[in-house]
Amino acid sequence: MKNLYLTLLILAACFTSCKKEIKTESENEKVTDTIKTKEQAIEQPLDSAAQMKAWAEYATPGNAHKLMADETGTWNCDMTFWSEPNGKPEKASSTANIKMILGGRYQEANYSGTMMGQPFQGKSTLAYNNASKEYTTTFIDNMGTGMMVAVGKFDEKTKSMELKGDMVNPVNGKKTPYREIYTIVDASTRKMEMFDVKNGEEYKSMEIIMKKK
Repeated sequence: MKNLYLTLLILAACFTSCKKEIKTESENEKVTDTIKTKEQAIEQPLDSAAQMKAWAEYATPGNAHKLMADETGTWNCDMTFWSEPNGKPEKASSTANIKMILGGRYQEANYSGTMMGQPFQGKSTLAYNNASKEYTTTFIDNMGTGMMVAVGKFDEKTKSMELKGDMVNPVNGKKTPYREIYTIVDASTRKMEMFDVKNGEEYKSMEIIMKKK
């Protein structure tokens, strides 16, 4: 009986020791992984010349900015709205004055017109980020207090830009996704389509046909 009891004590001690060793090995692996992750996160510093070159390329307008500059001028905007999927369309019109700002790095558009019987004013900006290779658009107007921000890329084959973002629904205060498709139809025509989500379903909520004066 004593031998059996002694054997059980030895087995229990071995089991506890093995658990400690496994735990220690696991902790050591975690520490090693953490060190590796930190080492990977540390980037090799660039010399001053390489840094200056990178910043110069980031700050210099390119072909994407020329594409935006081609839209400088005044545009007549024929606007159509839908408040729900397959809803009755509502019409409005506005004028957009487009120009390049800050040394040709950004596009600014100022809209004025009438919407729902009320004077309408809006302002949009468009940027192309040389580093991320993405476009960012913003829009504000006098019919709200929020800012719409969307990001996307230009497809050279379709001559269109798809931008995605979120906006706050003023009815419930919740964020909802939206999508824009901006198409270069020809030298003097642009089409902007906006898609909202209602009850989990995406639908076309706005279309603007822009004609250059």
